[in-house]
Amino acid sequence: MKQSIYGLTFEQLTDWIMEHGEKKFRAKQVWDWLYQKRVTDFSQMKNVNESLINLLESHFTLGTLTEEIKQESQDGTIKFLFKLADGNVIETVLMRFNYGLSVCVTTQVGCNIGCSFCASGILSKSRDLTSGEIVEQIMQVQHHLDNQGKDERVSHIVVMGIGEPFDNYDNLMDFLRVVNDQKGLSIGARHITVSTSGIAPKMYDFADEGIQVNLALSIHAPNNDLRSKIMKINKAYPLEKLMPAIDYYLEKTNRRITFEYILLKDVNDHKEEAEQLANLLKDKRHLSYVNLIPYNPVADHPYDRSEKEAILTFYQTLMDRGIKCGVRTEHGTDIDAACGQLRSKQIEKEKARKKKKLQNS
Repeated sequence: MKQSIYGLTFEQLTDWIMEHGEKKFRAKQVWDWLYQKRVTDFSQMKNVNESLINLLESHFTLGTLTEEIKQESQDGTIKFLFKLADGNVIETVLMRFNYGLSVCVTTQVGCNIGCSFCASGILSKSRDLTSGEIVEQIMQVQHHLDNQGKDERVSHIVVMGIGEPFDNYDNLMDFLRVVNDQKGLSIGARHITVSTSGIAPKMYDFADEGIQVNLALSIHAPNNDLRSKIMKINKAYPLEKLMPAIDYYLEKTNRRITFEYILLKDVNDHKEEAEQLANLLKDKRHLSYVNLIPYNPVADHPYDRSEKEAILTFYQTLMDRGIKCGVRTEHGTDIDAACGQLRSKQIEKEKARKKKKLQNS
């Protein structure tokens, strides 16, 4: 199977082209056609010589994703379900904000982290996405925008879709280098946020990368007992291991961390948990921001959305303790809002279709 050309960083593309006997400057031409002019076929690269076109066509592809479903919300949010070359499906979401257009990308087929409230983990991980498959999610969305003819471009990226990004670290980093490259899409590092559930060793590595990409940590509980109940990863990386990794990141980068906190009714949304969270973050509050997230209920999951009064009390408790926080603005509530819901629904439909076909045969 041919690999996606989108998986190559500019340096990797340059090396590959030179190794195949072509001039170094050809890499800049190809890169420009991919990310500035955004062609959908190698033959459209008009100033690239025929021998290189043939080489590219024999080794790479521009399309490893095909659009299966596109759900459009009244608020402008668009959720895409893409089919990969091996038949697996993933989700990608385009969201409209007053500051620009943000895309939430997926990094794995399924997820092994096992957060008990999450639709993404209904189906365990079958494989990592390649860097090309992650980049191509951005390209598919950008092509959609290009086709609308409104001169809009993806300006922000959140790596918060299906999967744990730090469990696919090398492909994640290549993806970040491609989309951030100033000769290509040129999406600013400070406009990109990577979210992790807390793989502590990779947080040290990420701090050492020396990039300006934002980091978000899914905390969701302020103590080990509660966090371990709702997030299995806390058993491997409890707060005693996680907090030193956070301290290292803050000291090394001096960049703020966003702490994601999904509010689950009568589970982690009491004033007591808010006080505990404030205590946990008090020595780093100058570089901390807590993003309080109203829960999107998922079928067959035992959780409900917190009451508005509980959300407000939680928010006010943190603010009173000097912890900056906010309640996330919801997008796409009239479509399959929770991450992984569209994918899991489609997989169940496909299973039912195959079962029915087998019964009728």
